[in-house]
Amino acid sequence: MRAATYIGNNTVEIATRDERPPAAGQVQIEVAYTGICGTDLHVLHGSMDARVTLPAVIGHEMSGRIAAVGAGVEGWTVGDPVTVMPLDWCGRCPACRAGHQHICQNLDFIGIDSPGSLQGRWNVPAHVLVRLPESLRLDHAALVEPVAVSVHDVRRSELRPGEKAVVIGGGPIGVLIATTARHVGADVVVVELDAGRRRMIQDLGFEVLDPSAQDQVEWVEKWTGGAGADVVFEVSGAAAAVLGATALAKVRGRLVVVAIHPQPRPVDLQRVFWRELTIVGARVYERADFETAVDMLAAGTVPAEQLITAILPLAETAAAFDRLGSGRAMKVLIDCQAGAE
Repeated sequence: MRAATYIGNNTVEIATRDERPPAAGQVQIEVAYTGICGTDLHVLHGSMDARVTLPAVIGHEMSGRIAAVGAGVEGWTVGDPVTVMPLDWCGRCPACRAGHQHICQNLDFIGIDSPGSLQGRWNVPAHVLVRLPESLRLDHAALVEPVAVSVHDVRRSELRPGEKAVVIGGGPIGVLIATTARHVGADVVVVELDAGRRRMIQDLGFEVLDPSAQDQVEWVEKWTGGAGADVVFEVSGAAAAVLGATALAKVRGRLVVVAIHPQPRPVDLQRVFWRELTIVGARVYERADFETAVDMLAAGTVPAEQLITAILPLAETAAAFDRLGSGRAMKVLIDCQAGAE
């Protein structure tokens, strides 16, 4: 079986690995598609070398069908279409005991801390499976995980119909947050520097601001009648965006931190104090977020076809990372059956 492996030094290579049957409590998935994302880029660039074991098969945004079922697994049969919620928690730590298993203090994020889906066959614990409807195309279903991220982010924000939301950063997650926010009935504007991304976001029906050409604070003030936005999602990961985000929020508005910030960032705490703002972190997702994401994709709420920039074979995984890293792509998928054997 062939797999795409991260071997360090910004390098991905295609390797042949032994295919093993699923152990007790596991299922084996014939992986159809794996999406690569910003977290995978962090791995490739060495930012998570303390967590990954080299050579590492990464990848966690996926879809496929069950190929084999291990001993003791019930409720699943060969051929079932599935995706994976890639969180395996300990059940013992204070976070788990408090009901926050998704941010377990000993969390195994599958695809980072343990082998991921950039391979032809993948063995995973049966309890991380999420069922897909037969009507949902498997390439579109590879977007379930990032859509679940956006669902969780919006749920954490407590965004309500009729409220106004600013999304800072028009990459894949930013667009999905905007889509989910619109789905719940909010008015949305996306702030994005890249002209190509702005055009695509406009084609999806969103208002888009170019912060290099427009005063975003002035624009939001006018848009909201002087109040400020109810919710601001910081998705860009840029220090300047974090510093400016609080200026966009209304009195008692909410700032949701979505992006991964590898370094501490300055925050305007005077503005937080003055307007009694709430700052919320949003890290991963819960099972209910995955189920909502499946429903949104199956219903066509998420413009999957427009968001998938390219589908490349497993052998071209390195090129796929280059394409995503260029900033010109939205979602790049790997066809894990093309050249997997």
